[in-house]
Amino acid sequence: MRKFSTRQLVFAALCVALGVVLPQAFHAVPNAGNVLLPMHIPVLLCGLACGWPYGLACGMLTPLLSHLLTGMPPMAYLPGMLCELAAYGLISGVLSQVVHTGKRSVDLYVQLTAAMLMGRVVYGVMNALVFRAGAYSMEIFLTAAFVTALPGILIQLALLPGLVLALEKAKVLESPYQKAAA
Repeated sequence: MRKFSTRQLVFAALCVALGVVLPQAFHAVPNAGNVLLPMHIPVLLCGLACGWPYGLACGMLTPLLSHLLTGMPPMAYLPGMLCELAAYGLISGVLSQVVHTGKRSVDLYVQLTAAMLMGRVVYGVMNALVFRAGAYSMEIFLTAAFVTALPGILIQLALLPGLVLALEKAKVLESPYQKAAA
């Protein structure tokens, strides 16, 4: 049985809190949440840094708590975002445990890119089949998931790998390569 780490639990809680607070700063600008994706950053960070159990919990709790505390995301978007963010946390966490090329920075980019793509697929499938069945098209999906969100995607790719590496270097988080050496 896997032992849960207090450090990872605290870090995951911090990511949930960031996921609630960070979007509030962006929502002062119209449509900034859909463009810059501020809630995605802490969830992906949690999955990459702490693994899938924490990433999944962060991905589920963040949009739910944000909705309950701030009203954002609105109820119409909450189920889709909950599934999408849960997928990001789960997938980035699983990939952080199985993708090991020998170069930590390469690992992080592979894990992050794959999680971002698979999470968007989950978002599209859930909207097409469940939440907006009949009113959701491939055009709407591609526009929302990739065109409108391109600045947010670029921010995630530029920010997250370096942030994880910096946190590991500062010994705030434990690198999987440190675990293997121990």
